[in-house]
Amino acid sequence: MDQAQIIALIVSYSLNVVAAVVILIVGWIAAGWASRFVTRVLSRVERVDVTLRAFFASLARYFILAFTLLAVLSQFGVQTASLIAVFGAAGLAIALALQGTLSDVAAGVMLLLFRPFKVGDYVEVGGVAGTVKSVTLFLTELATPDNVQILAPNSQIWGSAVKNYSFHTTRRLDLPVGIAYEDDIDQAMQVMQKMIAAENRVLADPAPQVMVNELGDSSVNMIARIWVNAADYWDVRFDLTKAVKERLDAAGISIPYPQRVVHMVRADNESAAAAAE
Repeated sequence: MDQAQIIALIVSYSLNVVAAVVILIVGWIAAGWASRFVTRVLSRVERVDVTLRAFFASLARYFILAFTLLAVLSQFGVQTASLIAVFGAAGLAIALALQGTLSDVAAGVMLLLFRPFKVGDYVEVGGVAGTVKSVTLFLTELATPDNVQILAPNSQIWGSAVKNYSFHTTRRLDLPVGIAYEDDIDQAMQVMQKMIAAENRVLADPAPQVMVNELGDSSVNMIARIWVNAADYWDVRFDLTKAVKERLDAAGISIPYPQRVVHMVRADNESAAAAAE
């Protein structure tokens, strides 16, 4: 190789290096711009969570950086087609190995996008129940009423029916109570109606109802149906459960224990036959 060829090779290689550096700089700038653009666009959509914004922004950034790297390698004669095939095969193998984790990520994206519940809601989903503490791309964190942490995979959450107790601002409270068959039903209903009227946390609309629910084995089963604010549900339930017992006792109306009537039938004919033998 003569001197002219060496100089031409150096010049060509130098130009490739310069072109690669320029491509790398442009790609780096474009990746940053794309990340900021995605963040700015998604920030205008209220439904999109902050975590989801960061995820899509990072996805756009690394997507452009990957193409930038391929363009840089092509400047040095690397066959990018075969390299893409290798990366594709490696990506497929990784996806198969991490399919459970990837399904959690996909479910996390759906949860953050559609928001069937939000932080602070009390939900029952996937066989677990608790107050939602956080939702990430992989896990949903819940806390039980006795403050036990539950970490549930997002795929388990997204693939199950969600019962959200905090979605509506009001809830219906059913208060069942049984009275003896000998007691006055109308009097018992009046006692319960007065008790409900004295509770200022009970909503007037829909109007409270006191009804005879069924004729049970041991008692006449009545039920009071009232509406309260969701935040007051448990306090009102506990207070009225105590109050209904006290009010019925004061009115002389009993709440009977379960009872069973047993009829003893004596087989007189069989006893007489046995004695004759």
